[in-house]
Amino acid sequence: MLNRLDSSDYCLDLVLNQVDQGVHIIDCKGITIFYNQTAAEVEGLQPADVIGKHVLQAYPSLTLETSSLMEVLASGKPILNQQQTIVSRTGRIITIHYSTLPLYRDGKLVGACDLSRDITKIKQLSEKVMDLQGELLGAKGVNRETVKTKDVKFAKYTFNDIVGSHDLVVKLKVLGQRVASHSSPIFVIGETGVGKELVVQSIHNASTRKNGPFIAQNCAAFPATLLESILFGTVKGSFTGAENRPGLFELADGGTLFLDEINSMPMELQSKLLRVLQDGSLRRIGDNDLKKVDTRIIACTNVNPEEAVHNKELRIDLYYRLNVVSLVVPPLRERKSDIPALIDHFIALYNSKLGCQVKGVSKEVRSIFLDYTWPGNVREMQHAIEHAMNVVSGPLIAVEHLPEHLCQYAGAADNDTVGFDLEKKSLTAIVRQVEKSTIIQALARYGGNISEAARHLGIPRQTIQYKLKIHGLLASTRNSGY
Repeated sequence: MLNRLDSSDYCLDLVLNQVDQGVHIIDCKGITIFYNQTAAEVEGLQPADVIGKHVLQAYPSLTLETSSLMEVLASGKPILNQQQTIVSRTGRIITIHYSTLPLYRDGKLVGACDLSRDITKIKQLSEKVMDLQGELLGAKGVNRETVKTKDVKFAKYTFNDIVGSHDLVVKLKVLGQRVASHSSPIFVIGETGVGKELVVQSIHNASTRKNGPFIAQNCAAFPATLLESILFGTVKGSFTGAENRPGLFELADGGTLFLDEINSMPMELQSKLLRVLQDGSLRRIGDNDLKKVDTRIIACTNVNPEEAVHNKELRIDLYYRLNVVSLVVPPLRERKSDIPALIDHFIALYNSKLGCQVKGVSKEVRSIFLDYTWPGNVREMQHAIEHAMNVVSGPLIAVEHLPEHLCQYAGAADNDTVGFDLEKKSLTAIVRQVEKSTIIQALARYGGNISEAARHLGIPRQTIQYKLKIHGLLASTRNSGY
């Protein structure tokens, strides 16, 4: 039944051997019919050791009960987003993130497929970060039962560091100061680059928790199973390789836990987060005991939360629980009167950092900054000034010192054609320039995420990758900090 999926299918073999996930496919009898090179490298085997053999023969340590492939073959139901620490044939201890899926043809179960990824280095780095945080808090790793801090501060920004006097910014500061004194959850909403973490740190430092820990975690940075252990902690023996380790909720006890990109957190984890918010207690993975924590949660999202709920990226009950207090950080295009103050602020910052003596920007640069829409917001502006400060040689930043995508706006303020010289440029050249600028702005708006930029522009991901290549933007996009 699966003869079209075996290694004799040359095209499929080529494709599956190029992906960065391990792929292991068995037929309805448990015989391996495909095993790609990535899986072989992770597990320390050769495809010849596995293909054509029963999965329990290729892996003598497994049984019908412990093999996810055989379990899925027996139940016909998928096993999704699991984590497991194993010892490879070469003796290397590795942690894998895997999903095992049943394969159906014409409604009949004909096999199973295992998709796995080596997350050993990610897990080691996350544990190292957590151990360092625990040491800084005066409570090392496994012996820690409670978290107490004395004059330890992880947040460096205050409301005085938020530059701007626009009404929207003043309102944000006033409301932020007001809610800082309480312990209710806060939902901070704003586009990429507007300074959400700066606002969150300011709230922490204006609160009674300012002498407690401030810990930030990007929810999009880790797979679901690893993120769960990072947030809630583990007990020894809860799964292979697990140790007694506190999670970020315990590490942030008495302080603030900042959950960035909360809409990227898997839905099953969102339900566990909801329970912690409701009763202030959690259970480590594999533990039977509940632990009480006094951790204030501040969550952020760079998309409209109601849209995230509609797209099933955010649980509606979690949204209402987090949205007790909501703060909207305005995009830079809505507070352009703050641009001159921001220019002075960033020039002073990089004069100090880079040892420069820049006094300001030219009139044309100031005009560009005031007319530009800043899709990447304050962060984009900061990086533009940092770029200029690295190449400027005189006391003023001129147009030629700006990043390329800003230089094209020179003269736009006095020209309805947005800087295009119709006598010197053909329509094709103008269209090409507009296309390039539009792609740059879309990428800046979505933090360099090609898929999101393509969705915003209404074109396939492959199309935007092709256009990035022909415009010479592909390499710079990969190295972008947005």
